[in-house]
Amino acid sequence: MKNATMYSKSSIRAEKRRLLKRDVIRDRQLYLMLLPFLLWYVLFYYFPMYGILAAFKDYQPFVGIWNSDWVGLTHFKNFFSSPYAWRVIRNSLLINVYSVIFTFPATIILALLMNELISQKFKTMVQTISYMPYFISTVVVAGLVTSFLSPTSGIINVLIEKLGGEKTYFLTRPEYFRTIYILMTTWQGIGFGTIIYTSALCSIDSELYEAASIDGAGRFKKIWHITLPGILPTIATMLVIRMGSMLSVGSEAIILLYQPSTYETADVISSFTYRNGLVDANYSYATAVDLFNGIVALVLVVISNTISKKLSDTSLW
Repeated sequence: MKNATMYSKSSIRAEKRRLLKRDVIRDRQLYLMLLPFLLWYVLFYYFPMYGILAAFKDYQPFVGIWNSDWVGLTHFKNFFSSPYAWRVIRNSLLINVYSVIFTFPATIILALLMNELISQKFKTMVQTISYMPYFISTVVVAGLVTSFLSPTSGIINVLIEKLGGEKTYFLTRPEYFRTIYILMTTWQGIGFGTIIYTSALCSIDSELYEAASIDGAGRFKKIWHITLPGILPTIATMLVIRMGSMLSVGSEAIILLYQPSTYETADVISSFTYRNGLVDANYSYATAVDLFNGIVALVLVVISNTISKKLSDTSLW
């Protein structure tokens, strides 16, 4: 009986190998097209990961990673014992939480509103206008924000002065930085972020809307009972991915907008890593901080994916 079971298992494995070989030969052109992308990821994403070792060594550029002295968890201990650790973690979390609360639903709402437009020409115009800011360089967008908020000639301060208020240099006030950053990134990315949800909306069966119209359902009820449930798997997937970057904030916009006077609310892990790694040449310390960020991101993705799978039966794996 035991030999029969072993023979059965080996037969199943042999059959799987045969089917795999058949599929590879049949779809060989598709696999050849996929090969350059696999090489890209191996060469530029996975191969450089050996640099993680620098987080556990006293890396010296002229010595190399392998020959640098091993220091273990020293850099991690130095980071968590420094007065800046809690500040950059707190700022990163708060900015991402505000982004999830305001930017994430704003993208969905814009996609739903564009889906309700009847005129195709007007819909195309709205999509084009909302997409355009995404293709503007972050440097240019940050420059526009700086100009608009200028204490002397900025349009915002000019309007405040016309209304009887007092001019304020907003970019030097820590209490205003997060609001400015969220508004800027939302304006720049909200249009492009609707592409995924627009694609999901196109996959909803139009007969469902026709049946709802026959039953007397209005637009709001159609959105609530058909549209939202139809794109719920997409929303759950995007939220899981978003949760994985809860400690990651784009360093470009932060570095272009913040100043030493706003470090209290503006300094995040990415900007802290930039200053320590590239400005101060403390490569090992910066690598350790960034590795901590990556580990937290992995844990958050796993947790959010598990919760999403249990609540909505939608997950990344």
